[in-house]
Amino acid sequence: MLKLAYVKMIVIMSKLTFPVLRMLADGHFHSGQVLALHFKVSRASIWNAIKHAQTLGVIIFSVRGRGYKLYQAIDFINKNNVLNAAGNQFENFDLIILDETASTNTYLMQQKNVAHATCVAAHIQTNGRGRRGRTWVSQLGASLTFSLLWRFEFGAAALSGLSLAVGVAIIRVLKEIGIENAQLKWPNDVLVLNDEKVASKLAGILIELQGDSLGPSVAVIGIGININLSTKMYDNIDQPATDLTHILGLDSKHAINQSELLGVLLKHLAVVLNDFEHHGFVQLRDEWTKYHAYHHKNVRLMLPNGSEISGEIDGVADDGVLLIKTAAGLQRFNAGEISLRGMQ
Repeated sequence: MLKLAYVKMIVIMSKLTFPVLRMLADGHFHSGQVLALHFKVSRASIWNAIKHAQTLGVIIFSVRGRGYKLYQAIDFINKNNVLNAAGNQFENFDLIILDETASTNTYLMQQKNVAHATCVAAHIQTNGRGRRGRTWVSQLGASLTFSLLWRFEFGAAALSGLSLAVGVAIIRVLKEIGIENAQLKWPNDVLVLNDEKVASKLAGILIELQGDSLGPSVAVIGIGININLSTKMYDNIDQPATDLTHILGLDSKHAINQSELLGVLLKHLAVVLNDFEHHGFVQLRDEWTKYHAYHHKNVRLMLPNGSEISGEIDGVADDGVLLIKTAAGLQRFNAGEISLRGMQ
């Protein structure tokens, strides 16, 4: 009986967590008593919901006599606002907004009979994934994380270069909101150069494929964009990183609207993915190369088998494969991690 009561309390607490967070979304203090009266629960229930939110990485200040306050105001994703920002492209999308999930990619991969152009966005990812087993650090209001399922009539072998095409769509969005110094790192990172010319990661792409090699196939396109990272989050990231708030010099009164950002991203993704489906990566190759961070630079490429190779990047082929001039001649690579460490 005690165990059953405990499980019931956890379920009630988790259901209350995000309604309470939405009340705190304005970034002001709200007393526990007022919150309890609003939700018709005890103050202890409010306290438990706050504690549960903190286990999810949400930073909440608690001050006796004043109540609870979020670290910063939170912009929750609103479906109608996404629709308005996406314009006429939105009619092609089925949008699902989750308060919390382990990973939006995992969520979509586990569903059955998902419609084409289904987008899943999450306010919190508890186990967001990046390439090569990395973790995508996520926190409420700090980053926009979503996944888009796109169906293709051809097989996975013809999807080479898809992550590069998605990178082009993201660059177009960044230019639209006033960021001109964004660059692309093969195969799936978006970087921004700071004043010291250090490249910091702003966004990442993770694509997972399903289906037959000859077709049809399904791509689940996961995208994470840093919006407003806390100092603690920066400390937990194992590489130079940046966010839209810092790049654009915004404050709490002029914050990034996640709904509008998601809508604009979906609008550009629809255009790019349709182009890719009909023409492949070749039509986007020149645009991608224009923003290539390491074009004609000497690099080390760490391969999936643990070995590495050095040489000068000679661009990408029509199918998105990386071309490197090595001691053995020009070679093609479809996987690996680029590094400038140790290079002159």
